Amino acid sequence: MDMSNIMAQAQQMQQKMATIQEELKNKTATGTAGGGMVSVTANGKNEILSIELEKEIINADEKEMLQDLITAATNDALRKVQAIGKEEMAKLTGGMNIPGVSNLFS
Repeated sequence: MDMSNIMAQAQQMQQKMATIQEELKNKTATGTAGGGMVSVTANGKNEILSIELEKEIINADEKEMLQDLITAATNDALRKVQAIGKEEMAKLTGGMNIPGVSNLFS
């Protein structure tokens, strides 16, 4: 394999990675906590898009519990979108563990 062929393949992979990252902006995942009383939706760029709270969970006396549930739901949503990103990258790399690529969505 000559060096120009390797460089061309690397450039193609880089372009595909950029396309995947762009597509991930449109993918979302929702994390929940408290039996679904708190829902957080995030996109593939790890941006929080929305937080939904059931009316019954809102209680000034339970502020700390609500904060914990929001944190748990947010972390759940972020884990899910990271898993989506890893899955998309695995398609690109054929499941090979490529340093710098495989950990892109950790």
